[in-house]
Amino acid sequence: MELSFPRPHVQDTVARHFDDAAKVLVRTAQKCTPAITTAADLIASALAAKRKLMICGNGGSAADCQHLAAEFTSRLSADFQRPGLAALALTTDTSFITAYTNDFDFNGIFARQVQALGQPDDVLLCISTSGRSANVLRAARQALDMGLRVVALTGVAPASDTGRGSAPHLTDIADIAICIPSDHTQHVQEAHLAVEHMLCHCVERQLFGEHGAGDWS
Repeated sequence: MELSFPRPHVQDTVARHFDDAAKVLVRTAQKCTPAITTAADLIASALAAKRKLMICGNGGSAADCQHLAAEFTSRLSADFQRPGLAALALTTDTSFITAYTNDFDFNGIFARQVQALGQPDDVLLCISTSGRSANVLRAARQALDMGLRVVALTGVAPASDTGRGSAPHLTDIADIAICIPSDHTQHVQEAHLAVEHMLCHCVERQLFGEHGAGDWS
């Protein structure tokens, strides 16, 4: 059976999506570069002091956590050699996550790991497109209470949130907030990946210079 699709419409949709995504990336570079470089400075300083980067988020952001932790502990680029860097995604231990959720509640899955594994001057990177994920907010508060530094990677709150009064948002409590200038979830997620790559790139260069640190394979 041959399916018939309205291909011109689909092509327009694809073109419009990529055009809008490109515009979000340009606005992100314009508006977020100072926060990105400040966050990279903070992470590099922590790693240089033998501290670690912990990363938390839900859904697509959970996948970002694992992706970014892999870039730090392995490497970002094949042409830049350096030792592994201490980065930990708090989204990967399914035995812990299911045990804690079963025994307590889902909103504490990240805070509990911060409490167990975090040390003062570690960095917690909180990834949330909405900035309002309850379990991420709880982890951020736990981290701050323990003397960790908190970086938030979020989007801009949509207009529908303006009536929520004092509803908590990551930008209210984080030490550094990188807020993608869009309320379109997919475009925020796409920009998050670009920011995450730049964080790793900048940290690598700060710690190992422009040409890396030799053969660490």
